[in-house]
Amino acid sequence: MSPEALLNAATLADLKRGYLESTDAYTCLCCGERVEKGVVYPVGDRLLEAGRYIQQHIAEAHGSVFAHLVALDKQAHGLSDLQRRLLTLFYEGKSDEEIKALLGAGSLSTIRNHRFILREKERQARIFLAIMELLHERQSTGGATGAHGGKRSRSGKAPADQRSADDAILARYFPYGPEGPVQHFSTAPLKHKRMIAAVVAQRFTPGRTYSEREVNAVLEPIVEDYVLLRRCLVEFGYLKRLPDGSQYWRGDVDEEGMKQVDRRKELKRLAREAKTEGGVYQVRNTRNGMVWIGVTPNFRTLNGQRFQLEMGSHRSRELQQAWNEYGPDAFVFEPLEALEVPETGPFDRDAALRKLKQKWLRELQPFGSRGYNLPSELEEETP
Repeated sequence: MSPEALLNAATLADLKRGYLESTDAYTCLCCGERVEKGVVYPVGDRLLEAGRYIQQHIAEAHGSVFAHLVALDKQAHGLSDLQRRLLTLFYEGKSDEEIKALLGAGSLSTIRNHRFILREKERQARIFLAIMELLHERQSTGGATGAHGGKRSRSGKAPADQRSADDAILARYFPYGPEGPVQHFSTAPLKHKRMIAAVVAQRFTPGRTYSEREVNAVLEPIVEDYVLLRRCLVEFGYLKRLPDGSQYWRGDVDEEGMKQVDRRKELKRLAREAKTEGGVYQVRNTRNGMVWIGVTPNFRTLNGQRFQLEMGSHRSRELQQAWNEYGPDAFVFEPLEALEVPETGPFDRDAALRKLKQKWLRELQPFGSRGYNLPSELEEETP
């Protein structure tokens, strides 16, 4: 699942803490890193349970949830570059006087006016969220409601045709009805995925054969990760297919076969669909050839590093000073090596990234006149 799809699936509470929580894992909203529950993760000389480890991962890999969210493209949050910079400075605790000096603003009243505009956006956003939630609640309950939000009989009891528990679950994933798009599919528990697949299967005509392209044409408009949904339809028996995948058709579910599915293996296989590529990268000064070596769990989040430099808040003081001196046009971001992730078995991604960074620090020696890393970042090799 892409970081964009993860953000779309997140609630406000999820966005603030920076990760999604499912029955068996935590998933980082910044890069898609998946941390399984029930596993103890080594970090230096400490051992952290999964909940603490995902927080540690976000702090080390992304700085903060705020920094990642504010660095997203304008399409994600609707903020202008000036508003993003102002919010970053507010978040850092800068005074209006300091912000005026940093931005070269004409007067303190200009900064205060920006604060007022941002508070207005916040107020409007809260009201808009309330409006949309009320709309979704109305649609999910299937029609008009009374003054207190639901139909009631004279006795005060819910009517006999009230939605079943399964219908209530499905309403969360089909907020616009069973013929509409599917939301939050990739992060749904396995049993909910099966319920969703049963509904989606009704969109295929019994007795008709479909090519893979035709199946994708049905699924792609309704769900972000249509490949995952297609595989679930097949795994759960709602679609049958030839071994070479050339033809699909609607089929009956083999209940006995489904009882024998290894749930844990299934969850791990579905999680592999959401893999992201990370590794070591360099920020290279094209004017003098000096470089800074960094690591990321997801190369697609490098724009966040660029934004931190533009805001003057990058964790490398040496790189930040060079950026301020030469300007952003003098620097390029270049991947050096992708991290190889094993298909099976335990894997500490953060430890592997640190090891990979050490390899490139020793190879390039980006210290002093050769780069912006500090010699203290180079750890002693263990025999």
